[in-house]
Amino acid sequence: MYLGLDLGTSGVKALLIDGDQAVIGSANGALDISRPHHGWSEQDPAHWIKATETAIAGLKAKFPAELSAVKGIGLSGQMHGATLIDASGDVLRPSILWNDTRSYAEAAKLDADPRFRQITGNIVFPGFTAPKLAWVKNNEPEIFAKVAKVLLPKDYLRLWLTGEYISEMSDSAGTSWLDTGARKWSSELLAATDLDEKHMPSLVEGTDEAGVLRSELASAWGISGKVVVAGGAGDNAASACGMGTVAEGHAFVSLGTSGVLFAANASYLPKPESAVHAFCHALPNTWHQMGVILSATDALNWYSGIAGKSASELSSELGDDLQAPTGVTFAPYLSGERTPHNDAAIRGSFIGLSHESDRKALTQAVLEGVTFAIRDNLEALKSAGTSISRVTAIGGGSRSRYWLASIATSLGVPVEIPAEGDFGAAFGAARLGLVAATGADPVAVCSQPETEETIEPVAALSGAYEEAYARYRALYPAIKPLSH
Repeated sequence: MYLGLDLGTSGVKALLIDGDQAVIGSANGALDISRPHHGWSEQDPAHWIKATETAIAGLKAKFPAELSAVKGIGLSGQMHGATLIDASGDVLRPSILWNDTRSYAEAAKLDADPRFRQITGNIVFPGFTAPKLAWVKNNEPEIFAKVAKVLLPKDYLRLWLTGEYISEMSDSAGTSWLDTGARKWSSELLAATDLDEKHMPSLVEGTDEAGVLRSELASAWGISGKVVVAGGAGDNAASACGMGTVAEGHAFVSLGTSGVLFAANASYLPKPESAVHAFCHALPNTWHQMGVILSATDALNWYSGIAGKSASELSSELGDDLQAPTGVTFAPYLSGERTPHNDAAIRGSFIGLSHESDRKALTQAVLEGVTFAIRDNLEALKSAGTSISRVTAIGGGSRSRYWLASIATSLGVPVEIPAEGDFGAAFGAARLGLVAATGADPVAVCSQPETEETIEPVAALSGAYEEAYARYRALYPAIKPLSH
C-alpha cells in the first residue's frame, strides 16, 4: 500500500492506493485560516499536524490492515507558505500562506532586481516565499534573527514525519530562491534577502526518497518495517502527476474557484513577462508551465448569487449546443488577474449590454469570459514555446458540457473528460510514494486516466469565437485606467 498526504488550505487529505494504483479509501482533517489583519492569511503549523493525525485516524478506523501495509508515503501541499523554524526545531510564528498579500511592496522591490526573473524564470509575486521573509525582516526583526530554517508547508509535515529538513524542486520553484533551470538554490538570490543556503532544506527530486517514517509514528499507525517518504510535489505538480500530465505535450485545464492551464515540458522555457509560471515538475529533467486566472467557477458563483439561480441551473438554461457569442462581453477580473496581466487592481465588467440582454445572455457571457481568460493563458504559454494538442478538463466547472465546448472551440483543441475517479493531488502524491519506495518508472506510474468523453471544437463557430475573443482582448486596456 502507498499513502498520499495532501496538505491543502482548507484541510489535509490522506489517500491510500494499492500496488496497482486502485484507490482503497481516503479521509480528511479540516483546517481554518486566520486573518488577523486585512490582506493577511496565516495558519498554525501545529494545526497541520493535528489535521493529518485526524485524517490518518480516519483511515486507520476504516482500513487498519491496508494502512499497516504502507511502504511509501508521498507529500503534496499548498505552495509558497513561509514556515519559520528556529535552531531548536520550533515554529517561530504562524505560517504566512500563499494567498497572503502583505508583502506586495517587498515583492515589487525584489522583482525590480533583474536577477530574480533571470534566475528563477518567474515574476516575484507577493504570494511567493522570498518577499514574505523580506517582510518579516522589515516588520518582525527579532523573529527574522532567530530563523534557522525556512520550510514550505508540506516540508514541515515531512519534518514531523521523518525529522529531516528536505524539500523538492516543484514546490521550491515557487519561493523566488531557486535557480529553476539548474534545479538548485541560488546563493545570489538568497543573499538578496539576507539568507543563505544553510537556511534552506536540502533538495531532492519529487520521485526520490526524502526521509523515512519515524518509528514512533509507524508504531502508532500500526505499521512495521521501513516506510519511505518521497520528495513529493507542490499541489499543482502533484495534481499533474495524478492526471498523468508529465510528458511534453500533455496539458490539463482546471475549472475550480480559480482556473489553471498546466502544460508539462521536457525543457525549461521561462517567459516571466507573460506572467506564466515556469516551474520544475516533480519528475527529474521535467518542467512545467502554468497560466493562472483568479476567478473561474468563482465568476459563475458570483453571478449566480445576483441572478438568484444556482450555477448548474444557469448553465443548464443554455442547453447542450454551443451558441454563437451574443455581443455581450464579460471580463472575469473580480479579484484582479494573474496571467497574463499580473494586475491585482483590475476589476471585472460587462460590456455590450442592450434591452435584449437577458439572464441567459449574461450567463453565456460569464462562461465565455472565463473561456477567453483561459485562451489568454494558452496564448501566453504559446509565446513561451509550449504547444498543446489536447487538454484534459478537471474541477467543478468541467461538469458543464457547454462550458467545455466553449473552451474547446476557443482553444482550437479537443477537451477530454476523464472517466470517474480521484486524480487529484493526494493521488499524485501517493503515486510519488510508490515510485520512491519501489524504484518504478515514474512516467509509467503517472499514466493518464481513461477518457470518458471527448468534446471537439465546434468548427462552424470558430470564426464567431475569434471575433468575440478579439473584443475580449480589447477590453482589458480599455478598463484598466478605470480600475486603477
